[in-house]
Amino acid sequence: MEQQKPQQQQLRNLRDFLFVYNWMTELCFQGCVPSLHHRALDAEEEACLQSCAGKLSPSNHCLMAAYIQLMPALVQRRIADYKAASSVPVGSEVIIRE
Repeated sequence: MEQQKPQQQQLRNLRDFLFVYNWMTELCFQGCVPSLHHRALDAEEEACLQSCAGKLSPSNHCLMAAYIQLMPALVQRRIADYKAASSVPVGSEVIIRE
């Protein structure tokens, strides 16, 4: 069970990284490739994609570094929230009537 936690964390980190990577790729592609009528990129599209990726890569590194620093605190807060939610006795929920 203890070994599953690091594996789950690694999977979460990979999923988050891939989400950001896919978002960046889609953003650059939509902004730089106006049509798909040609099989290969022309020089202008290729230059645009390289520029876009060049701008987004450093910001992605900064975001991932901040994410890695904040993640332990977020996990601890989530654990505390789950424990607090599970300690509420059944039947003690507040019912609001209109």
